[in-house]
Amino acid sequence: MENVWMRPDRPARGPRPAFSRAQLTEAALRVADAEGLDAISMRRLAAEIGSGTMSLYRYVSGKDDVIDLMVDAVSAEFLPPDVPSGDWRADLRALAIQGRRTMHRHPWMARVTATRQSSGPNGVRTFERALSVVDGMGLSIDVMLALVGSVFAYVNGYVAAEMGELEARRRTGLDVQQWMARQAPYLETLLKSGDHPLFARVVAESGRELADPDERFAYGLDRLLDGIAAALPGG
Repeated sequence: MENVWMRPDRPARGPRPAFSRAQLTEAALRVADAEGLDAISMRRLAAEIGSGTMSLYRYVSGKDDVIDLMVDAVSAEFLPPDVPSGDWRADLRALAIQGRRTMHRHPWMARVTATRQSSGPNGVRTFERALSVVDGMGLSIDVMLALVGSVFAYVNGYVAAEMGELEARRRTGLDVQQWMARQAPYLETLLKSGDHPLFARVVAESGRELADPDERFAYGLDRLLDGIAAALPGG
């Protein structure tokens, strides 16, 4: 199967195209951002851009190609600076924060990045620049991959949990406090048993020190960066 990045942006043969691959990608992003990834279909995209469904196959081979185009387009939104600042920790921290913000704008990304990374031009460019942050530190390429990958994995996991809560809220119509209130009778039986003292502390005390999601994200990120710093030569 031909890679989507090897296809021309506009078909070279046939009638003059009524739209471009960029327009197809923009339409897919609009649908996914508003309704989720499952709303994407070739028929839906054709309707969005005012085209026949079969004409889309002159640009892509199917839905997987469309998702690749979408992921790569979003990758362009959190490209790090061309030249690292020289402070690897500050650069990785900034990249992680920007990555989370970008994924909040495109909630479906948390689902996609759990299974694939973009091999498109923007994705590779982002990956190259992220690796350049830890280049020149005497590390092997495998260690560089592990360090940068750990930061991306933290962002992906944190956002996936956030998106999971939003999905649960949409599905049940209950926010966390309402859900906890509904679970209260059952939780009381667990707490009265005395078998779960740490869980009891969670129920009684959590949310006092790190109540804000941004603060929790930053706290976990900084502890991850502490661990990376400690493992570096001279750390």
